[in-house]
Amino acid sequence: MITKEEVEHIGWLARIEIDELEADIYTTQLNSVLDYFGQLDEIDTDDVPPTYHVVDVVNVFREDVVVESLSQDEVLENTEHKQEGYFKAPSIS
Repeated sequence: MITKEEVEHIGWLARIEIDELEADIYTTQLNSVLDYFGQLDEIDTDDVPPTYHVVDVVNVFREDVVVESLSQDEVLENTEHKQEGYFKAPSIS
């Protein structure tokens, strides 16, 4: 069971301002989700094999083939923010 104080604390950790009404709503909704997970925990799944993919896909990776990449000039063509052959980023103070 999640309390209203825990919802407010989670909001504080996430730096999200949650007012009283929202805290009440989120408390109810999160407890509803946890109740649903509790129902799922009651299901006997001992004879059910784990499902890693919904679709039976084998080796979904492409071959690692070396291809020619863009040159430095081609990469920098589409930006106004460049300096001495590199992207120019804003300074951090």
